[in-house]
Amino acid sequence: MLSTLLADFRIIFERDPAARNWLEVLFCYPGLQALLFHRLAHWLYSIGIPFIPRLISHISRFITGIEIHPGATIGHGVFIDHGMGVVIGETAIIGDYSLIYQGVTLGGTGKESGKRHPTLGENVVIGAGAKVLGNIIIGNNVRIGAGSVVLRDVPSDCTVVGVPGRVVYRSGVRVAPLEHNNLPDSEAQVIRALVDRIEFMEEQIQNLQKNQSVDKTPVAVSHFRDYNPEELSQPPSCNLQDKTIQQFFDGSGI
Repeated sequence: MLSTLLADFRIIFERDPAARNWLEVLFCYPGLQALLFHRLAHWLYSIGIPFIPRLISHISRFITGIEIHPGATIGHGVFIDHGMGVVIGETAIIGDYSLIYQGVTLGGTGKESGKRHPTLGENVVIGAGAKVLGNIIIGNNVRIGAGSVVLRDVPSDCTVVGVPGRVVYRSGVRVAPLEHNNLPDSEAQVIRALVDRIEFMEEQIQNLQKNQSVDKTPVAVSHFRDYNPEELSQPPSCNLQDKTIQQFFDGSGI
């Protein structure tokens, strides 16, 4: 227990540049205070003490704004940064050295019994406002972007962004936990690809209309229906755009 509390305390200085001295961290960091309350409540909960663990959890929520059920299992070296609005469910499991920002929910998806909350691996980073719901497994070294909603298992060593959460792999690239500006925007990439495709098709239609106007022949709808798309020149980035769009749709299944 003592080694776990020390790890919770030391990790703050490693991951928060605003942490200047131990007195400030001990009295002014609600994430650390919530973990201290939880360690006690979880121990009482594990030995079967009724009511008291939930009361401690409720007091902790009132003081820190962080709600952690006494049944949740939290590894050592976990840092809840700021923490206001964080909710961690009863059967949630959080691995060592994970980083959780404000507004995060590790919750369930209904009224199912048994294991109904997420399991997080080690070194997981969950951005502000992200929701991880259901009895799913989040692998080691996973980064979940701010505002994402994750409803399926996520393999290790990847990044999840969007609603619903989609995986974007970062093979061979080490990303620091605090570098949220490096999160990719898969939705914007797909929208850009679709806009490019629409602009290309509109340009082709305008060319056909110009050719018809020169011949003073009205453009019939059937002309476009019977037109062979292969006769149109494909945009140079067509294959790349197709791949981007397909990966976007495949990513929703993680």
